[in-house]
Amino acid sequence: MPLSAVIVDDEQLARDELAYLLKSAGEVNVVAQGKNGLEAINLVKEHNPDLLFLDVQMPGLDGFGVIKKLIDKKISLPKIVFATAFDQYAVKAFEVNAIDYLLKPFDKKRVAQSVQKARTQQGTEESPAEKIDNLVRMLQEPKQQSSKILLKAVGRMFLVDQKDICYASIEDGVLRS
Repeated sequence: MPLSAVIVDDEQLARDELAYLLKSAGEVNVVAQGKNGLEAINLVKEHNPDLLFLDVQMPGLDGFGVIKKLIDKKISLPKIVFATAFDQYAVKAFEVNAIDYLLKPFDKKRVAQSVQKARTQQGTEESPAEKIDNLVRMLQEPKQQSSKILLKAVGRMFLVDQKDICYASIEDGVLRS
């Protein structure tokens, strides 16, 4: 029986690539795609997918915020695979019981491994109450580290703590401050 999947990423090319790789992995039907956290919540509620491929950093509501909102609204959680360009969130992703963590650019073999992990875990799952308790506990813990962002200012590239940025804009795919 094929797995149903929803892909949520703010980058159209990343969604397209992941959808293509999932199709080639076989036995996965991508039932919907979204571009931000709010769409993710609505798509999960509407389609009740087996898998949710979720970007971490998105405008408005990030991937971890999506999980928290789904729990708050008592919406059944699918198996979650974080698909992102940032490796610094991997530990937190597994703390919230993600089944896998894919780094961009996506690799056909790694995507297939994620699908296999989802299939393997279909029958062996903790109780819904345990899952909710663990997720709520992990999401309510304060963030321990500040994430860095690469931005362009005055013609140069800088690695800056996210908390130190007052204003930034994106022009032609480049973050400027």
